[in-house]
Parts: sequence; structure tokens; C-alpha cells
Amino acid sequence: MADPATYRPAPGSIPESPGVYRFRDPGGRVIYVGKAKSLRQRLNSYFADFAGLHPRTQTMLTSAASVDWTVVGTEVEALQLEYSWIKEFDPRFNVKYRDDKSYPYLAVTMGEDFPRVQVLRGAKRKGTRYFGPYSHAWAIRETVDLLLRVFPVRTCSAGVFKRAGQIGRPCLLGYIDKCSAPCVGRVTPEEHRDLAEDFCDFMAGNTTRFIKRLEREMRAAAAVEEYEKAARLRDDVQALQRALEKQTVVLGDGTDCDVIALAEDALEAAAQVFYVRGGRIRGQRGWVVDKVEETTSGDLVEQFLLQMYGEATIPREILVPAAPPDMEAVIELLSEQRGSRVDLRVPQRGDKKSLMETVERNAKESLAQHKLRRASDLTTRSRALQEIADALDLDQAPLRIECYDVSHIQGSDVVASMVVFEDGLARKSEYRRFSIKSAEGDVASIYEVICRRFKRYLEERVATGELDDESAGDGSVDEHADRGRGDSAAGMPIDPETGRPRKFAYPPNLVVVDGGPAQAAAAQRALDELGIDDVAVCGLAKRLEEVWLPGEDLPVILPRTSESLYLLQRVRDEAHRFAITYHRSKRSKTLKESALDQVPGLGPSRRQALLRHFGSVKRLRDATATEILEVPGIGPATADAIVAAFKEESA
Repeated sequence: MADPATYRPAPGSIPESPGVYRFRDPGGRVIYVGKAKSLRQRLNSYFADFAGLHPRTQTMLTSAASVDWTVVGTEVEALQLEYSWIKEFDPRFNVKYRDDKSYPYLAVTMGEDFPRVQVLRGAKRKGTRYFGPYSHAWAIRETVDLLLRVFPVRTCSAGVFKRAGQIGRPCLLGYIDKCSAPCVGRVTPEEHRDLAEDFCDFMAGNTTRFIKRLEREMRAAAAVEEYEKAARLRDDVQALQRALEKQTVVLGDGTDCDVIALAEDALEAAAQVFYVRGGRIRGQRGWVVDKVEETTSGDLVEQFLLQMYGEATIPREILVPAAPPDMEAVIELLSEQRGSRVDLRVPQRGDKKSLMETVERNAKESLAQHKLRRASDLTTRSRALQEIADALDLDQAPLRIECYDVSHIQGSDVVASMVVFEDGLARKSEYRRFSIKSAEGDVASIYEVICRRFKRYLEERVATGELDDESAGDGSVDEHADRGRGDSAAGMPIDPETGRPRKFAYPPNLVVVDGGPAQAAAAQRALDELGIDDVAVCGLAKRLEEVWLPGEDLPVILPRTSESLYLLQRVRDEAHRFAITYHRSKRSKTLKESALDQVPGLGPSRRQALLRHFGSVKRLRDATATEILEVPGIGPATADAIVAAFKEESA
């Protein structure tokens, strides 16, 4: 690894102008591309305080061997050059969006003499009009099947088309009037192209004129008593209406926009985009991205816009979940590429805000599915467990991991959770939750919950005869009795009454606590006092994803893309989720059983609003009527009644 000081630019040599910079490795390959309003200020931040940088940025700097830059005139030019270099060099430390699957498009090959409607994936072809993307190919085929009644455009392959022309007989679609059969000359090339143009216009959102035209023709046919023709036109109108129903109207007619949403955690993010054309959702697409460096939601949005719209069609309006850091520059760049003004904004209310929430739910589902696919891979899980063993210097892979987290609001309703992962998978039947008796901070709470859990472990070993009462009394462990215990669930002692394994009698190979060195030291102290020396302990600090071992001055930094860090993060996040769920239920119960029960007209919703505003029942009890009035939905009479109820309770 290189020392960043060896290639740091000389003081004063970096210009203060906007520009783009590149970090290169010893082989000259570009590993990171960035832009800056002031190159001097941005690059100096990399070299000023190395210890204070994010671990991922430290990794990039130690992987690099040189840095160079190019000065540009404006921020827009910086954006353009940054995008060009990222496309050219594909640097490994830059954020890269990748499709989480291949999405199908409805394509019309307008570049051919006889345009063809088909489903296409992959790179776009010149002379072909695309609609979508869609989630499933079958959704496209259903729409096309309905539209072919009105726009009987060719759908056959080149071989079938040529063969039909040679034998002078159309295929089945030609006989059932779902193809105009240009292969045998039923329509001229010009007439067939007109049909294809109408098909494209309908898919582009210009739907009203076709339906009105068919309705006029239907009424005219009925007026001259051509009832069969009128019935056929009626069915055509219904087919178009069913095709429109498959693409739900979500915004006003004429609205063309892309709606982008993100779902993210510390290591990965999922992006979803809904394509709205003519007020209808025409398709959707999803990406998953690795966070190679520390990024905000705005940074992710900016990178997404540059990568997505570098070559794609840009709509008039783009809705995003967070504003990019250089929003005006991004808008100017997109407007320049489109040739007209692009409106980029974060929706705050109304239908567009509701649609953004729908897209966000899809992004969260996409991220969850991605994590599930990654977690279900046996080879990947095995590699993750072995990487953890190597990084923490364990004798064997931690086949059973227990993780503990503490949850509270300003010291009230303190609870803790214990989650269990075996062979890299969650064992929810063995989760436990604890109501903390002492409220002296997170460190004391971790110490208490570890003591309680492993005292129970020693008690159950006594019950099964693995440990005598005298050894259990002083917290020591009988090494001889412990020697025969295996590493799988088959070695768990059985409860004679239920016939089920004694859950607390099976200790973990690794205890993970949510926190840094103080929490890890507290957990180790609890185990030491109980005489348990065969369980490893580590803490996972959330902010920088550092792994802390008890008694160590420096953390263990796991590789950003390693499966070991991914698994530890999943374990920690699950413990956090489980603790938060218990805390919320306990907090709600506490509030429900308080003096607020006596306040008339104060239902569950407004109780929750009070608790969210003040954070705890204690702070609400100390609040004045004026302070309570700040809570939405609480009027003067209710505020006075709440204050009076608490006074009666304390009297």
C-alpha cells in the first residue's frame, strides 16, 4: 500500500478553479474520478487529515500512487468531463449502477421496409423505437395482442416473412386479421408504415384521437345499418380501452416524467425509476449499486442522473428523492442534452409525492430481494464465515453468531435484543428480548444483558449435568464437560419435559454487540466475570462499519466488498430492528397505561403524536400546556386536560 504523502501535490500547485481529478494506481490505471468547484480545496481534504477520513476513502488513497487533474471553466463542464472519464476508465472506486435484471422493451423496427413489433432486451438499435422498459415480457405481449386488432402491424421474424411471400400465403395472424399481411401484398409498404406510425403514436400516449375516430366510424356504420362493421369497431374500441387500463393513470394527461427513488443501507443502495408518459406508467426499471465510498442520497442521485441519462432520452420532468449537491449544474447539463428546459425537483405533496412513495416501496423490495439472493447462496455464506474467522483470529468459523443491541429514548423504556444467526442464516425462533433493569447507559445495558443471557446458559448446563452447582456458583466453566460439545444444533442439550433443545444451553461461537470499543469491553467483562472463555466478542460500530475487539486500540477494518462485512452488517441490522420493535411496543404500552387514559377525546393517534413530539412520557409529564399546544391536533382544552391529568396522578 502506498503512503499518500509520497504523491501529495506540492503546496500551492493545485489551482482553485473548477475541474476534474483522477487518482491512479501504481500501474497507471484510473481508480477514482471526481469533480470539484475548487480543485485545491477538494484535493487538500484528501491529504490534510488521513486518520479522520472514512475507511473506504483511506483504502482508495492507499491504493493510489498518483493524482492529476484537468481545469474546466464551469461546474457543468466538470460534470460532463467527470461523466466522460467514468465511462472511459470505469474506475473501481466510483459508484456504479448495475441492472438487477434485464428489462424487456416493446420495440418497433421503423428502420425496416416493413416495420415489425417485437420484444427486445439489451442494447438499443438504430432506427428502432422503444417503449418501456416493462417488468415482464408477458405484460408487453398482452398489450400487443390487444392493439393488433386495431393496428395489425407485422410481428413475424424475417424468415417467416420471407417464406410467406414465397408461397403467397400469410401466416395464422394474417388469417385472423391480427396482421395486415404485407408479405402477400394485402397492403402496400406505405399503408403498413402508416399502421406502424399509428401504433407508435398510441404507445407514446396520443390515445384519445384513435378512440374518438373509431367511435365516429362505429356510429356512422350503425347509422347506415352496417351492424357487423359497427360491432367490430365497438370491439376495437374496447380493446384499446383495455390496453389503456393495463397502464394505470397516475398523473394528469400529458404529464411526462421519470420518478426516481432510492433504498439504501451503509453498503448498498437500490434505485428504481418509473417512466410516466401521458400520465400513465409505461414501465419501470431497477438498479443496485455498491457504495464504494461514503456518499449521501444527493450524491447517489447525481451519479444516477449522469449515468442514466448519458445516452437515454430525457423527459421534461424528473422527480428525485433528494436534491443533488450541484443541482443547478445538473439541470443545466440535462437541459443542454435534451435541447429544452428539464425540471428536476423533489416532490413535497400531492399525487407526485404519493407516486414517489410507491416507487420507494419498490426500491426497498428490490434491495430486500437482492440481499435475500445474496444471503441464500451457501458458498457465499461459507466464505463470509471463514473471512470473519480469519479477520478475528478465531480457531474455527463462527457457525452460531449472537448479536445484541440496546434501544431507548433518552434513557426511558430501555430494552435489548438478542438475534441468532446459524450458518449465516437468521434463526428467528431463538431470538430473545430483554427489559433492562438498570438505566445507566448503553455500556451498562450491554453488560447487564450479556450477564443475564450467559447466567441462564450456566444454569441450564447445571440442569443437564454438564456443570455442577459449585462451579456455576462462582461462574467458572468445567472444561472437561465442555470438551464434548459439537458445533451444530445436534449437540444441544434436550429439555426432558418438552423434548425440545434448551436454547440457552447452546452458546455462540461469536458475540457481536452494536457499538464500539466500550460496548465490546463491557461484553467481554461480563463473560470474564462468569468464567466463560470460549466465546469470542466483537463490536460493530455503525458509523464507520469498524469491527472492535476487546482490549485493542485499533479496529479491524474489513474490506468494503467482503462477504464478512456484509454478513456482520445484516446481523447487526437485524438486532437493531428487533430491539426497535420491542421498544416501540413497550413505549406504546407505557403511554397507554399512563394518566392520559383519563383525558376525554385523546385517542391512540394523538397519544402517539404526543410521544413522538416529546420523546418520552417523563418529558410530556413535565411539559406546560403551551408546549403541548405545539403538537398537531392538540387544542387548548385538551392541553389543559393533559396537564391536569398528570397533576392528579402525582398528587
